[in-house]
Amino acid sequence: MTMFRMSEAAELLGVSADTVRRWVDAGRLAATRDEQGHRLVHGVDLAAFVRARSDDPVDRADESSARNRLRGIVTAVLKDAVMAQVDIQAGPFRVVSLMSREAVDELGLSVGSVAIAVIKSTTVVVERPPTNAGRSSGS
Repeated sequence: MTMFRMSEAAELLGVSADTVRRWVDAGRLAATRDEQGHRLVHGVDLAAFVRARSDDPVDRADESSARNRLRGIVTAVLKDAVMAQVDIQAGPFRVVSLMSREAVDELGLSVGSVAIAVIKSTTVVVERPPTNAGRSSGS
């Protein structure tokens, strides 16, 4: 079973380790202690916590088949005569979109505005991080 230290869970959640400790202390996130007394979060518990906290920024399940919606802030807009590049910072993730200049203008996208990146992809590559990211015991 995969186990995460407080700092590892914090990095995955995009918050500080102190925030994770407060959630554990408040009973919002389950944790156990190892032989040295350090708190550990089971991967299954962390996944359930993330699912419970994730709100679809805009509930449009009946309007679109896309399920990957990342709400963030526009950090850059580069426009030429026809095309534009829009950078969105969604938590710890940078999303870059190429679109028409007309679309950027119609949406009123500018640095500092809030935007939702809706991602629909037929190819998603899934990789495993190096073995030191999350501890696996026995399985």
